[in-house]
Formats: sequence, C-alpha cells, structure tokens
Amino acid sequence: MCAFHSQSGFSHRNRQPSPGTSQRDGSRQARAGSGPEVLPAEMLRRVRRVEIRTKALVTELFAGEYHSVFKGQGMEFAEVREYVPGDDIRTIDWNVTARLGAPFVKKYEEERELTVFLLVDASGSQQFGSVGRSKMELAAEVSAILAFSAFNNHDKVGLLIFTDRPELLIPPRRGRAHGLRIIREILYFHPEGRGTDLGMACETAVHALRRRSTVFLLSDFFMDPDPVEQPLGALARKHDLIALPMQDPLERHCPRLGLIEWEDLETGRSVLIDTSDARVRNGIEMQYRRQRDRVTGLLRRHKVDQIPLEVGQDPVEALMAFFKLRERRRALG
Repeated sequence: MCAFHSQSGFSHRNRQPSPGTSQRDGSRQARAGSGPEVLPAEMLRRVRRVEIRTKALVTELFAGEYHSVFKGQGMEFAEVREYVPGDDIRTIDWNVTARLGAPFVKKYEEERELTVFLLVDASGSQQFGSVGRSKMELAAEVSAILAFSAFNNHDKVGLLIFTDRPELLIPPRRGRAHGLRIIREILYFHPEGRGTDLGMACETAVHALRRRSTVFLLSDFFMDPDPVEQPLGALARKHDLIALPMQDPLERHCPRLGLIEWEDLETGRSVLIDTSDARVRNGIEMQYRRQRDRVTGLLRRHKVDQIPLEVGQDPVEALMAFFKLRERRRALG
C-alpha cells in the first residue's frame, strides 16, 4: 500500500481482503456486537487462539512488568495512627492531634483499582495488510495482550471502537468473559463508517471515563493532525494516554510495480500511479514521512508516550521495551 494518504490509506483495487477485514453488508450490527457472518464455532476458535497466545505471553513475559508500571493512579487515605520518631511531619493530622492531645499522622495506601481503556481505530485504512494480516488484526492482538494483563492485575478494561463516528462503546469491567467479548468485537465488528475522526473519539473517551484511566490509542493516524490538537490534548491532560501508531511495511516503502490503480479505503477514491518512476515512489515515501512527522509532533507536544507497531513484526518486543522504560521512569520519580 503506497502512501498517497495524507489522511487515509490506499490499497490496490484488486487486493483480496485479509482474514480480519470486515465487509460492510448494508445492515447495522447491534451496538452490543451481534455475531458476524461466520460460523459461531469458527469465531470461538479464533478468539480462543488469540486468548491462548496472549495469556501465555502475559504469564511468561509480562509477569510483574505490567503490575510494576501500572500500580494505580494515586494515593487514598487509609487511617490515622500515633506519631513515631522518624515519621514525616507533613503527614501529621493536626485536627486529630489537637483533639486527642497527642500527635497522630495520616496513613495512605496506593489506590489499587486501575481502569484500562482501549481506543481502537476501525476506519477503512486499518483494514489494510500486505503481509498476511491487517492492521486491525494487529490491533486485536495487542488489545488482547493489554486486556489480559489488566485482568491478571484485577483491573477494569473498557473499549471504544471508532471510525468517523463512535461505533461501539463497552464500559470498563473486570473478568475473563468481558475480556473475550472485547477481543471478539475488535476482530469481528462491522463498522458503519470508513473515515477517521480521532478528535471525536478523544472527546467521547473524555466524557465516558469518570475517573483517571490509562488509555491506549491504537490507530494508523491517517488523518489531519490539526483538528485533533485540542481534543487529544484534553484527553492527555485528564488521563494517562499512550499512543500505538500502526503501519504496514508497504506504507513506508512503495515498491516498483509499474502502472497501478489504488483505492482509498476510507473515501473510495481511486488514483492511477506509475510506480516505475523513481520520482513518483520517492514523492510518495516523502509524503508519508511528512505525515508521520506531523503526528509525532502532535503526540510529543502533549507528552503522549508512543509504542510504534508494524504489521508483520511481533508486538511483544515493542510492548516490553515500553514497560521497561515506564518502570525506569517510575523508579527515578
């Protein structure tokens, strides 16, 4: 998929959809996520395969990593006790001290409950994949890893699937059945929209989340960054926002394929390009890099951490590197 996409991805018109590509059937799936047009047994087997793989990764690789990085979002008051030498005088409860005639200090405990919220882009460009799987399938696998890590840590997990509109909102809850539903929805959900409105998705998340949460934003970010500036900034200020920019290797490198017709998966617009011309290929790749630089600048301005992901590469390495970076930051205060 070459990168004529300042705002959306292009795909060769004759490309066959990857296994995770959703086909629009003209009728709306229920917002709770009714079954797709596949046999239920097939769906269950596929979701089960994702569960087995991701649970093994969580058990073997992420044991302790997730817990040490995401321990909670603050401290909550537990009790008061008598002052003992060495206690920080800033923790003295002066009201209790005055009432009882002896110094007492406040004792705090770290908040344990954490809410993880998955913000998943299901626009047309996310359905593209040149290496046997789509960006949407990669999003499902990464979401599964994050979800099962959260469930193992007794945290709540919620989901918002979006395109150019909010497509599906699942409030944060705990439990394996809830986690399997989230994975099923990401794999099989049939969106109504094809475009991308990331600003609207950020606003929806701000209103949906009552308390500070860790928000993972999975998207290829094929959009104009300027209208997203304010809503993304608001989400980043209120919550711990982590971006996972996704790309396909064919998006950053345009191969020499001769004269081809490509279709914009978000608008349906097609364009004829001559990839045998080196200037055309270089122009496409330069435009793609320029777009990614704008997105990177947007995220950096709002101090949003990034975990870059590429279709065809194992996401575990990138996630582990991020967890370790977060842990080092936490240790340094």
